[in-house]
Amino acid sequence: MRPLGLRPLLVVLLSCWASVSAQTEATPAVTTEGLNSTEAALATFGPFPSTRPPGTPRAPGSSSGPRPTPVTDVAALCVCDLSPAQCDVNCCCDPDCSSVDFSVFSACSVPVVTGDSQFCSQKAVIYSLNFTANPPQRVFKLVEQISPSIFCIHITNYKPALSFINPEVPDENNFDTLMKTSDGFTLNAESDISFTTKLDIPTTAKYKYGVPLQTSDSFLRFPSSLTSSLCTDNNPAAFLVNQAVRCTRKINLEQCEEIEALSMAFYSSPEILRTPDSRTKVPITVQSVLIQSLNKTLTRREDTEVLQPALVNAGHFHLCMNVVLEVKYSLTYTDRGEVTKADLSFLLGTVSSVVVPLQQKFEIHFLQENTKPVPLSGNPGYVVGLPLAAGFQPHKGSGIIQTTNRYRQFTILHSTAEQDCLALEGVRTPVLFGYTMQSGCKLRLTGALPCRLVAQKVKNLLWGQGFPDYVAPFGNSQAQDVLDWVPIHFITQSFNRKDSCQLPGALVIEVKWTKYGSLLNPQAKIVNVTANLISSSFPEASSGNERTILISTAVTFVDVSAPAEAGFRAPPAINARLPFNFFFPFV
Repeated sequence: MRPLGLRPLLVVLLSCWASVSAQTEATPAVTTEGLNSTEAALATFGPFPSTRPPGTPRAPGSSSGPRPTPVTDVAALCVCDLSPAQCDVNCCCDPDCSSVDFSVFSACSVPVVTGDSQFCSQKAVIYSLNFTANPPQRVFKLVEQISPSIFCIHITNYKPALSFINPEVPDENNFDTLMKTSDGFTLNAESDISFTTKLDIPTTAKYKYGVPLQTSDSFLRFPSSLTSSLCTDNNPAAFLVNQAVRCTRKINLEQCEEIEALSMAFYSSPEILRTPDSRTKVPITVQSVLIQSLNKTLTRREDTEVLQPALVNAGHFHLCMNVVLEVKYSLTYTDRGEVTKADLSFLLGTVSSVVVPLQQKFEIHFLQENTKPVPLSGNPGYVVGLPLAAGFQPHKGSGIIQTTNRYRQFTILHSTAEQDCLALEGVRTPVLFGYTMQSGCKLRLTGALPCRLVAQKVKNLLWGQGFPDYVAPFGNSQAQDVLDWVPIHFITQSFNRKDSCQLPGALVIEVKWTKYGSLLNPQAKIVNVTANLISSSFPEASSGNERTILISTAVTFVDVSAPAEAGFRAPPAINARLPFNFFFPFV
């Protein structure tokens, strides 16, 4: 009779063997294939080396529980193998290609083959060519990729959910059963037509706002702090999202040479794809390198050579030199959603045990290609002599529309030596901040001209074409901030007389401004604008008689600043009480 203790022992041995075999299967491998040789070696792949000290929890991929089983074997998947029993050009995963074919390849058309992107951890195959070997060889790497998304499948308990269920084809045996389980059959001709039309439209790959920037291996990493102040390196940089963050990194100073996040190569080595899933790569160019010493002095390096952190022993303490303190990305893009240029600036420093944990700063900015900066009339306050920024709002809820020429946004009538109003039509002069201006012209009236036609002509001369409705309070006000803009108040004054012609004679513009901000550096801010159109009565000219009237425009700037008072802290209140017999025996 067999002892009862053998069965639990056998179960334990089987479970240990299963865990060992599972770990062996999950080990990534690198295979180099040639014409006559094939060798395999273990390799590690990941975005960063493991710096996990003993006792800390393991990564999510090593936790226990049912793991998602990939439906497709990525090692056997080849999406560019289009010709059966024939080698496809630049298709590195084509099993029909040999080393002779590899010698004419320029690059792998499909360098990375991945499985389901919904998994937090998934298998991926990376293909490349080794042209230094003779004959050329294909390098095949089976790696484990970590998804950058926080919404991914980590553990699954329903395996059929990972694949499509084959539909049951109706026949004469199961037709009645399928009719009972379904709601019937419907035909929507409109949806079929629209779906067919959408398929015929070619789609062009481009980056959109908020989409992570792709690199040759994964995505451009932009360290930031998520739930705490500690730096998280797996945060992706998003397209057109300007960021500037500071985060803290806990480091072991003696191991600073092994931490990739402290090295320049970690940020300058990736190559950004020009468009999503594109073959064109945009390298990151280092533009400047600043060195900061322990006493905070800055020195600019002449060259932009990539430096590595170096550990130096200085007596009883250690110093780590060439440590990355600040990283600034500057990416240039086109209006088609393509990244054309990537620049990088570094601030390196020396770290001692006094400044551990280390604080780092990361910035990323996006600049559109072939664009000129918009000139401002001040930043933020107006500068004397620069034109007023003005515009109009086409409808309620929209932004302010401005002309591209800032000297044509707010204008008045221009004066010439001839003083002929009809010859000045369309000639305007800009309103400059702080400049009190006055202009005018003369208009000859005859009895042959109707009064209403003359009045409309004079109004057009005074207002000009496209007189604004709003004026910017500051010289750098944004057009989308409509609530901050100052509306122009229009006032009309007229004096009526019998048997007379009402003609606009003057336009008086008054701009009120105040000093805003600190006493040391006050900024000019416009708070009110008034446009007063003054009409006068003129006797109608009889036939053959002429009358000359004067039309004028005036602009005045009024300083309405309140008297500046320096603020002081209130003196402390002394709450002291004397003893009741302090004045004894006098009182």
